[in-house]
Amino acid sequence: MHKEHKVCTRCVMDTTDSNIVFDNNGVCDHCHSFDTNVVPNWDTGIGGKQALEMLVAKMKKDGEGREFDCIMGMSGGADSSYMLHVAVKDFGLRPLVFHVDGGWNSHIAVNNINVMIDKLGLDLYTEVINWEEMKDFQLTYFKSGLPNIDVPQDHAFIGTLYNFAEKHKIKYILNGGNYSTECVRNPLEWLYHGTDMAQVNDICKKFGTRPLKNYPFSSVLRHKIYLRYIRKVQVVKPLNYFPYIKKDAMAFLQQEYGWQPYPQKHFESRFTKFFEGYWLPQKFGYDTRKVQFSSLILTGQMTREDALEELAKPALSVEEARQEFEYVATKLGITVEELQGYFDAPNKTHRDYKSQEVLFCLGSKILKLLGIERAVKR
Repeated sequence: MHKEHKVCTRCVMDTTDSNIVFDNNGVCDHCHSFDTNVVPNWDTGIGGKQALEMLVAKMKKDGEGREFDCIMGMSGGADSSYMLHVAVKDFGLRPLVFHVDGGWNSHIAVNNINVMIDKLGLDLYTEVINWEEMKDFQLTYFKSGLPNIDVPQDHAFIGTLYNFAEKHKIKYILNGGNYSTECVRNPLEWLYHGTDMAQVNDICKKFGTRPLKNYPFSSVLRHKIYLRYIRKVQVVKPLNYFPYIKKDAMAFLQQEYGWQPYPQKHFESRFTKFFEGYWLPQKFGYDTRKVQFSSLILTGQMTREDALEELAKPALSVEEARQEFEYVATKLGITVEELQGYFDAPNKTHRDYKSQEVLFCLGSKILKLLGIERAVKR
């Protein structure tokens, strides 16, 4: 029996999240999680500024005598671009800017990375993922029938960055993640953990056609426990310490650097554009714009009415979807008919394969009890 479709009266999360819960006023638990777990622990005033200044001072001290005092992943998106500006211009940090080329960069992404690097006078280190392995890994996820076919890309970005930081003994990783635009998280049924190696190995064993000898894997235990607590690699999210209004940041980047905006968050990757703009909503009914817009609503950057108006329109037009479908098929070396076959195949969930979900849940509870992570609903 299908649950009656219902939309939160405060944000735009709805019953496409099958685990969503509403109170008597129709407000969802994503909103309550924001009020309870984010707001009391999120200081963008004087306290936040002082905390960030202390952290920056420590990063500079630890970086004395070294070429770089931190490393940051650069996608060309608004969050990472603005964070880079702030890190260099406002705080005088010396980051090694790190980009992972998984084969799906849009022309806008390449432009945005280059204009930022050139104007700030920084070094850019680019790690290129073995395309044959990336292609095979991505095809295994299409064959799996799972929603989160972006796991191979995500894993490449995370794994490569952590591997580089460990190898070169870099203690601080700057991350553009922030509460301002990401306080609502994608439900696990939409985007399950990409670092669940039990699941990754199961899927590769069932559907892969070649060993992934060079692929930069990183298990959750490695980067959440070993690197964080044994090797003392710290992830720093500067955008959480001061007011961050995305629209204003994008306007600034355009004026100051010639940076170009994207139609939607994460569209700097052609694959993610196809995945979030077409595959996920059309095959599974999951529209990640609901999460993105709900975050902006809760932080006062978008009205619910404007969000609903945008959601009434598809993320990609029919013609754009057709072009992206053909592009992805061609890039992966398969026919449009084969890709359509994966689209038409039965949908699966992460529970149809081996996983470490129990371990993830336990680890999350422990980190929340210790106050290391905020209990934001997924």
